[in-house]
Amino acid sequence: MQNSLYIRHLEILLQRYLVAMSSFKLDAIVIASGKPSYYFEDDNSHPYKPFAAAQQWLPFDLPAGCYIVIQHDKPELIWPAKQDFWHMDNPIPEGEWQAHWHIIPALNDDWLTSLPERVALIGPDPVGPLQHSPTLLTWLNYDRATKTDYEIACLEAASDLAVKGHLAAQSAFLAGASEFDTHLAYLKATTQDACDTPYPNIVAINEHAAVLHYEQKAHHRPFRPLTLLVDAGAQFNGYASDITRTTTALQDDFSALVADMDALQQGIAAQAVAGTPFLELHQKSLIGVAGLLNKHDICSLSVEEQLEKRIPHHFYPHGLGHLLGLQVHDVGGRQTNPQGQIIAPPKSSPFVRLTRHLNDNMVLTIEPGLYFIPMLLEKLRAEQPQHGCNLDKIEQLRPYGGVRIEDNIVVGVEGVRNLTRERFAKYG
Repeated sequence: MQNSLYIRHLEILLQRYLVAMSSFKLDAIVIASGKPSYYFEDDNSHPYKPFAAAQQWLPFDLPAGCYIVIQHDKPELIWPAKQDFWHMDNPIPEGEWQAHWHIIPALNDDWLTSLPERVALIGPDPVGPLQHSPTLLTWLNYDRATKTDYEIACLEAASDLAVKGHLAAQSAFLAGASEFDTHLAYLKATTQDACDTPYPNIVAINEHAAVLHYEQKAHHRPFRPLTLLVDAGAQFNGYASDITRTTTALQDDFSALVADMDALQQGIAAQAVAGTPFLELHQKSLIGVAGLLNKHDICSLSVEEQLEKRIPHHFYPHGLGHLLGLQVHDVGGRQTNPQGQIIAPPKSSPFVRLTRHLNDNMVLTIEPGLYFIPMLLEKLRAEQPQHGCNLDKIEQLRPYGGVRIEDNIVVGVEGVRNLTRERFAKYG
């Protein structure tokens, strides 16, 4: 990756933070990376992940115990220099990035004495007299929704890794692998351990695909494997990819549904240009799912009737997508300004995570789906007697679980860049 991208990234971050310091009448901002956390009544720690606002500043995985101080044109990095014979040392990474930082190895918190009087902290752990400032973080989260060119390059690299994993998972499934073995094939192809993935891999065969956040991994392959849904990503410098693919073992009615969902997903993704209200795209996805229900003889009602009776919501209960970045569900998706005012999701779609208008260089997921979830189907029959659904066809498709197609895209003024499709074209 070009160092010039990182230099420009630092300049943009400094500009954002200086504006925040002026607005909050501060002379400095301290960002804490966080400390290890532990299981209850146990000395075994959780997998560590740095606070995203701290990770945003550095071009490598930030270890625990770091602090970043913003008060001048050159940021300061307080690096933990404690001696510890139980664990590996964290040497300061080499590289051109060092020329743009004041690096201060610290054995303790004495560096706090050099801070000015008007200072605020953001981060998970208080340090000295400093406590986390939620209002300051909310202000900074608003701009995090728009990515720098460096951040887009990191997200592209994360997509590259994940696509390799998805292709390996698909091959493993078609060769006879279980969910667990498919999961291992994904990890090997992406050179990740399970604790390194940005979120727990979803590897679901058959009806397990109807569990939206299915995190188990069955060791035994079902007698009649029909479909595989893999929702999995990778990380690069802390930035995450989030990709879903549905693979079918047969050429049948369900594989035709998967093909049509893929076409619907691509059509909506192409419309995610700057200035578009994301809720408008979500509504188009509901219209599209209603069309698929009708086309595939799952529901005989017209699209208009289905929407009036909220039929698609029972087959597609989640939002169309979300912002993507240092967090898989990245921050600022509902904010209308730095002060924290939000646009709430509609009551008919309460799980929509992104409600604001799209801006140039936002990175987000587009992930429509259609599932046969027993709980929601039972609710539909109980609450809407005139549902128009073909119950026999639904019973035929229930063993397949469901379909979801998810790409990671970069919003542009005149078009959309699809990071996921680019990488599948490269490797597929």
